[in-house]
Amino acid sequence: MTIDEIDRRLLTELQKDATQSYAVLGQAVGLSAGAAHERVRKLKAAGVIRRTTVEVDPAAVGVGVLAYVLLDTDAWMGEESTRRALRDIAAVEEAHIVAGPASVLVKVRTTSTEALQGTLRALHQVDGVTSTQTVVVLESFFERPPTVM
Repeated sequence: MTIDEIDRRLLTELQKDATQSYAVLGQAVGLSAGAAHERVRKLKAAGVIRRTTVEVDPAAVGVGVLAYVLLDTDAWMGEESTRRALRDIAAVEEAHIVAGPASVLVKVRTTSTEALQGTLRALHQVDGVTSTQTVVVLESFFERPPTVM
């Protein structure tokens, strides 16, 4: 699917507020409500829009400890079994195969440093993981969704 300027503007508007009506959305980009709805439907069908969700303040729901953990390994970690094992650890929000000083980078949110320690234990149990390096975030300046170029 080719993304044009109207699609980019739709995506930008949806990232600001995905709950707005198609009438408001269409007005913002110069389309009718029906045309805006059809474009959004096509963007979803093409996988450009993966999901519609709500952004929640992690601290407000009790998971205020954020850490990034590098996993050192003795094997290739790109298999489905690794994906499943990492997905099964509830505190893991993201997992990425990376190039650099480690094989995998995971983003973890927990309720406390004690819970983080438990998550690190669980990460050590993943087949192939030999050690971890953890960076605990003290304060986040900002987080933002991907910029639609």
